[in-house]
Amino acid sequence: MDTLSFSIFPNDNFLDLRLYQYGWEQCAPLHSFGPSVRNHYLFHYIISGRGVLDSHDTEDVSRRYHLGPDQGFLICPGQINTYIADERQPWKYVWLEFDGLRAAEYLGSAGLGLNQPVYRPRTPAHGESLRDKMLYIAGHSEASALHLVGHLCLFLDELIQSSSTRRESRSSQLKDFYIQEAVTYIQQNYHRDLTVEEIADVCKLNRSYFSRLFKETVGSTPQEFLIRLRLSNAAELMRTTADTIGDIALHCGYPNQLHFSQAFKKHYGLPPREWRKQYRS
Repeated sequence: MDTLSFSIFPNDNFLDLRLYQYGWEQCAPLHSFGPSVRNHYLFHYIISGRGVLDSHDTEDVSRRYHLGPDQGFLICPGQINTYIADERQPWKYVWLEFDGLRAAEYLGSAGLGLNQPVYRPRTPAHGESLRDKMLYIAGHSEASALHLVGHLCLFLDELIQSSSTRRESRSSQLKDFYIQEAVTYIQQNYHRDLTVEEIADVCKLNRSYFSRLFKETVGSTPQEFLIRLRLSNAAELMRTTADTIGDIALHCGYPNQLHFSQAFKKHYGLPPREWRKQYRS
């Protein structure tokens, strides 16, 4: 039987970095997950045992990685993957699922991505430090949202500093200015009919160039980011208020409640009413 502990992060009010779930598991022999596609970044650190990761790269070619203790593996949003515990030495791992405006940038600084999903520490001590930071988060589900996001930042800093594939950061102040300006505008106007053309005009950029810049920096298109923000805010209102689902949908930029319900179920895996029953404060 598997030994498993996991928690779901309850707060959607973080944009730069957002924690979704976290935990650890001692897998049973040949325990597997997938083929599957995730909506967010998912990083595992292997504490003991062995297993196999089958991961598709940017050319949609499946590559197999045999992994053991003190290594880690990254799964990116939209990436097809399968991972399987060894039959004789099933792995035990700790994981964090996260995303956000800066997530792709930080992972890139660690040299991790679709074509390089495997983490190897520069020294054993670096690996132990990363493991301990992840276990801290997994063991403190009762802590405040701000506390956990703070430790997510410490984890990502350790990931960058400890990775054997670490890349030197390059200055991108102007790019960051444009993206932050776009994100601020989306935050202030997500409740109304908002187009990519309008956001690009605010930034004084060509639509195509803006969309490409946004995708490279954030990891999703402006439209995908807008939808995710609308749904995150809708989930928070459903969790913390008694407003009707129709009113919440309208407030979050969905005048058609059916369209809202379809988008919500696609993102969260449950219709709005069922989600509200499970997660209402």
